[in-house]
Amino acid sequence: MPDGTITSRTRPGGPWQRLLPRVYLLQTGPPDQRQRALAAVLYAAEPASDPLSGDTAALTGAAALALLGIREAPYGPAAPADVLIRAPRRLTGTPAVRPLPTSRWPRTITVRGIPSTRPVRAAADFAARATDADADLIRSTLAQVVQAGWCHPQDLHAELRAARLLTRPAIRAAASELLAGVRSIAEAQARDVLTATDLPTPLWNARLYTPDGTFLASPDAYWPDEGVALEIDSAEYHYTRDAWHATLRRRLRLESHGILVISATPSILRDTPQEVLAALRTLLTLTTPRPTPPTALARGHQQLSLPL
Repeated sequence: MPDGTITSRTRPGGPWQRLLPRVYLLQTGPPDQRQRALAAVLYAAEPASDPLSGDTAALTGAAALALLGIREAPYGPAAPADVLIRAPRRLTGTPAVRPLPTSRWPRTITVRGIPSTRPVRAAADFAARATDADADLIRSTLAQVVQAGWCHPQDLHAELRAARLLTRPAIRAAASELLAGVRSIAEAQARDVLTATDLPTPLWNARLYTPDGTFLASPDAYWPDEGVALEIDSAEYHYTRDAWHATLRRRLRLESHGILVISATPSILRDTPQEVLAALRTLLTLTTPRPTPPTALARGHQQLSLPL
């Protein structure tokens, strides 16, 4: 296309706009999230290659996670998109693109038409760029990736280990929580509270079944020997009438099989954890001589070690 045509159409008030060197958007409105991510990959790809092949440029980090629907991924209009390029190639970064040269070129997938790293690598690259001050953001984002089913916690641990990130306390703590079965920031905070006490260690997100094999529920924390469950119910996910009724029905199912349930919100655990601990301690003590144990079988997460 002649340079004059591009110059004319990208003039102020024209129908096109220049997003990055060699990358133009054929509309007048601001680019959306996908368009910004696609522009970053087009810019970072080697000029002589197919830019959408995933061989020379691949979206990763928060931008890739955002395309997958991870809500916590910090990829807004002002944030740069992380794009992997093959080392030792160098590329000038821009406010919209952060090139990341790597000698560990990953397998790539296509997400909404954009070559991207697999979620497990995108999560590790996100964690690598986050700072230690972002510990809660690391915890919640990695938990969402696992909770959404994009990767298994053991695969994520292996990727973090390969990237030599487990020496960082915030990342190591998040990986340890995921291996223990924790799947949200609220559960991670509850685990912190419980770890500081002498209470028995629960199973996190254990799947409970009736004796005939029917799925019963998956409480946030469960003490199988005592038949006590802790449910952390945030207002964000229980503010509708149907959601609240579903929560009550789940509690009734648990209690009908002899399981004692304690409910708390994330804010209660954060602001007055002693109230939750007192209730747990009472129920765990009361259940010691129970003549009728709960009629539920737990299939929980194994408490795995976390080697460096």
